[in-house]
Amino acid sequence: MMEKEIKIQTKHLWFYYHGRTILENIQVEIEKNVITSLIGPSGQGKSTFLMTLNRLWENIDGARAKGSVDINFGNGFEDIYTVPVSRLRRQVGMVFQVPNPLPMSIFKNVAFPLRLMGEKDQIRIAQKVRDALERTFLWGEVKDRLSEDARTLSGGQQQRLCMARALILEPQVLLLDEPTSSLDETSGRVIEDLLLDLKRTCTIVLVSHYMDQVKRIADNGLVLTDRQLKQH
Repeated sequence: MMEKEIKIQTKHLWFYYHGRTILENIQVEIEKNVITSLIGPSGQGKSTFLMTLNRLWENIDGARAKGSVDINFGNGFEDIYTVPVSRLRRQVGMVFQVPNPLPMSIFKNVAFPLRLMGEKDQIRIAQKVRDALERTFLWGEVKDRLSEDARTLSGGQQQRLCMARALILEPQVLLLDEPTSSLDETSGRVIEDLLLDLKRTCTIVLVSHYMDQVKRIADNGLVLTDRQLKQH
């Protein structure tokens, strides 16, 4: 039996919001190239935990964290709070519960992170956009509509577009905050199939309220209750 390889580990991680304790002494390990589900009652801090893994909470007034989050990006574990945030966000992508396409074309939406990083080679950008759309099973549906406003896509297509936008930088970790909760069952199943395919190259942490979804696609599970995060 192969020994599991750890991608993310937290040590004595605490999180506070306006002085209130949200996460208490979290110590977990998350395996590489698997889907780890994160479940628990609403309002317990599941989304907050995701934000501790890419430092997104730093933009929130009154938020504070202590402890460490270490991720192995290929050269041993690094404390993400010592990693430049621009490099961290390239390696740790995030997709939210409600699709958030930018008010621009389908092509420009997906290309946006590349342009933000300073990429100017138009041929390379076009190829990367196509690759990302193909990975999210969206290319065949939008290849003749790339100049159209992304907000004209269906809800399921918008969510896959947001995933393509996250994947264009080829992150090693993908954080997903209830990515199918606003979708119909058919669109949700397409996203699930996509995640099963993506775990070959990504470590996925998935917040979900759907136990049947967790049973279908998750390899490991974490439960968050009473500020504590434990293996499921």
